[in-house]
Amino acid sequence: MKRRVEVVIDLRKLVSNYRKIAAHAKPARVLCVLKANAYGLGVGAYAKALYGAGCRAFGVAEPFEALELKKVLAGKKFDVQILSSVLPDEIPEMVKANVILPAIDLDEAKLIDRVAKRAGKKARVHVKLDTGMGRLGILAEDALEVVPKIKALENLEVEGIFSHFPMAYDPKNPFTAGQIARFEKIVGDLGKKGIRFKVVHIAASDAINNFPETAKKPFTQVRTGINLHGSFDPYGLKALKVEPVLTLKTRVAQVRELPAGTTLGYGRTWCLKEKTKIATISAGYADGLPLALTNRGSVLIRGKRCPVVGRISMDYTTVDVSGVDGVKAGDEVVCLGESGGDAITPDDWAQLKGTHAYDIICSFGSRVRRVVKV
Repeated sequence: MKRRVEVVIDLRKLVSNYRKIAAHAKPARVLCVLKANAYGLGVGAYAKALYGAGCRAFGVAEPFEALELKKVLAGKKFDVQILSSVLPDEIPEMVKANVILPAIDLDEAKLIDRVAKRAGKKARVHVKLDTGMGRLGILAEDALEVVPKIKALENLEVEGIFSHFPMAYDPKNPFTAGQIARFEKIVGDLGKKGIRFKVVHIAASDAINNFPETAKKPFTQVRTGINLHGSFDPYGLKALKVEPVLTLKTRVAQVRELPAGTTLGYGRTWCLKEKTKIATISAGYADGLPLALTNRGSVLIRGKRCPVVGRISMDYTTVDVSGVDGVKAGDEVVCLGESGGDAITPDDWAQLKGTHAYDIICSFGSRVRRVVKV
């Protein structure tokens, strides 16, 4: 039986977006971030499509995601890197699987070294610096003391060094430029000590758009996640001409003519001023429609915008279809995506919710069927 709500992922647009990002960042390599099951959309289809397009480096947040990628792309040659942290009990399996691990401090690096020695192999690591994110990593002021000690550990292959931005979405904020200078100085000073890295990276999607210098020497790699989906932070420059890859669809459950004075939904937040044709659609906040769309957002039915009226509930949403002829139960409703020359994007929802597109894309519920379009 057909599911009431489905999200369609256009892999052709995904691949096109990847190629645009790769061309923009050239000669830096592009690492595709597929954490959280590719933001909840299905890592298998994403990984296979991106590998087919030439991607050979993938980033994840934790070990189970790394192992899933190894399974999905079994028999193929590629790098998978944990970008955040690794816990002590997770290290043996990650070393065995040849996953690139973050060295977030000297103690963890020593632990990885001991595990690698027992396994009779060298563990691959990237040193993680905290240049201003305040979350994980070696503090910038300690880097020149700590990094040489990590580099000296015999059972580590210290391939890379990286950091992360908290403000790269805002090209006018000077904090990011300060981070870049701080990071470059550390890399340069380590180079003077004879410590060099094959992979140097700091840019994620926002920096690729707003700070193109982070794809040039000394940097050799960039990381992209949200730009693969065709979304941007609303404050950025949007230098990349990527396209949204998602269409979130549902169907009309009922259409009624309701009299003036009728109030709609929990809290009675909307009162009809006149007789109005109202459609109840089969999707709500359990499916990923933000509550912030209440009395503010819209959906597309038969190619026309239909405003949300009344509070969004868990399973249903009421919309005004007075301007659309012939709407009936079972009709397709486009919540995100294109219809009739109009479009609603995750960025549009993010602005209404006061958040970013990551939050929107990760919010699709478990009953939303994921459909891959090739």
